[in-house]
Amino acid sequence: MSVQKQYPKCLALLGSTGSVGTQTLDCVRMHPNEFKVLALTAQNNIDLLEKQAREFSVETVGIANLEKAEEFRRRVKGKIHVEEGLEGILKICAYEEADTVLNALVGNIGLRPTLHAMKHKKNVALANKETMVSGGELVMEAARRNKVHLVPIDSEHSAIFQCLNGENKGEISKIILTCSGGPFRGKKLNELKGVTKEQALNHPTWKMGGKITIDSATLMNKGFEVVEAMWLYGVEPERIEVVVHPQSLIHSMVEFVDASIIAQLGTHDMRTPIQYALTYPRRMKCPATRLNLLEAKQFTFEKPDMETFQCLARGYEAARRKGTTATAINAVNDECVGAFLDGKIEFLDIQRTIQKVAEKNRHVTHPVLEDILNADEWARRETRKELGIELSIPVR
Repeated sequence: MSVQKQYPKCLALLGSTGSVGTQTLDCVRMHPNEFKVLALTAQNNIDLLEKQAREFSVETVGIANLEKAEEFRRRVKGKIHVEEGLEGILKICAYEEADTVLNALVGNIGLRPTLHAMKHKKNVALANKETMVSGGELVMEAARRNKVHLVPIDSEHSAIFQCLNGENKGEISKIILTCSGGPFRGKKLNELKGVTKEQALNHPTWKMGGKITIDSATLMNKGFEVVEAMWLYGVEPERIEVVVHPQSLIHSMVEFVDASIIAQLGTHDMRTPIQYALTYPRRMKCPATRLNLLEAKQFTFEKPDMETFQCLARGYEAARRKGTTATAINAVNDECVGAFLDGKIEFLDIQRTIQKVAEKNRHVTHPVLEDILNADEWARRETRKELGIELSIPVR
């Protein structure tokens, strides 16, 4: 009997050692008869990867770092098959018995695995934001062409996806993306001079990885979500509204032409959207914490300050222009956040550099994959020049 007949859902989990990856495995633990993990991938953390592989009896792992891949091979002595580098991750995306690829990779490296999985008729549960920001047009076309499901994992886009279940997308009036405001909500530009990495990483409601936490502090994360929403739901940026909701309990909303608003609520627990992406269209018991509305007490909303948090404005500009503008902004931001976390630049240098480099972008309106990869590499090189520091370019 094949693995697919024994289990309703067979998974290839890309980025298993990160925040989304480890929480995905929490959901799998709760439903051992529903899910079979066929393959796991990681960048460097082979200690945790080995522990996960043994716990879930995984026969294949992918390791992006070639040296770590060789070290892992020595450890497991042939008991677990090892794929290496980006090409190894692509092989895992085409794994014959996997029906779903959960992409929790960080960075633009996630685009090619998403497209490759769809090419091989795999449904994709998507936590890799850069896939839609850089290649949204290509991804949506690949999903249509290959007749596969693309289910977002971001709490905001999962909320919108759920609000639209059974609804006619032609009847959407606007999409309302909620935003916590991050650790610097209410601050003005002059108050952000000299803020520390520790302050920027102190998110008021969510516990996430370092990169996305900094993106939440600059509101670049919300700017990227505007681009994602445009592609995922076919809505022009003029009909996407961002509102600051400090409690982060309403994850996003959809307003319809009849003036009705449907919202999705829940606690600050990513396991709910992760599991829904895996079980769609079914709902199952989840390890996530429950929302007590009596304890929540209030829901407040504010207009975002795009003069102070200019990254949000850059996101709207990228959505309006489409094409490689979003690719370039994503690459510049990626390099700048890395430099900030390494203590090489100031917090406000992130949005200044994004503005400066994005203005030089050689825009391609309807890019193919090679255009996207070229725009990404160009923007990273320009960022290094602008900052005067040496930063690495990820594998294409």
